[in-house]
Amino acid sequence: MPRAGDEGDIDAVRAVLQEVPDPEVPVVSVVELGIVRDIEWLDGRLVVSVTPTYSGCPATEVIEQHIHEALVAAGYPDPLIQRRLSPAWTTDWLTEAGREKLRAYGIAPPVGSASKRSLVGQADPVVPCPLCGSEATERVSEFGSTACKALYRCRDCLEPFDYFKCL
Repeated sequence: MPRAGDEGDIDAVRAVLQEVPDPEVPVVSVVELGIVRDIEWLDGRLVVSVTPTYSGCPATEVIEQHIHEALVAAGYPDPLIQRRLSPAWTTDWLTEAGREKLRAYGIAPPVGSASKRSLVGQADPVVPCPLCGSEATERVSEFGSTACKALYRCRDCLEPFDYFKCL
């Protein structure tokens, strides 16, 4: 059983969390999605801070439950899962591995930086098709299968696809 304060505990906890999939996009883990903000020990208790992709995300409680269950199953008794809303999550927190997994799954990962986009008001980015790689794509709808995605269509392969918006 893991012991609080062991050197390497944080890496071991992160390895457990790496196996917890996002329920809305199950090919990426909560770590790859960038919503695990902090892992620490407070007074001998494991505390994991999680920032949802947006404050009204309907999967937030399910994610927190799955994280709790995974940690308990891995031998971490009574972990505390804290929801941290500030600073707000941004697509800049997606890992490179997460972006590649989104692309392989058929979801175009965010293009550019959310912080730059909000500061200088960039125009809509060119979103390459995750299926054929073409840049001849068009936005069909501002909202796709979830609020954090937009629906696009490739003009070359004619396939629709979700684009994970730069938030």
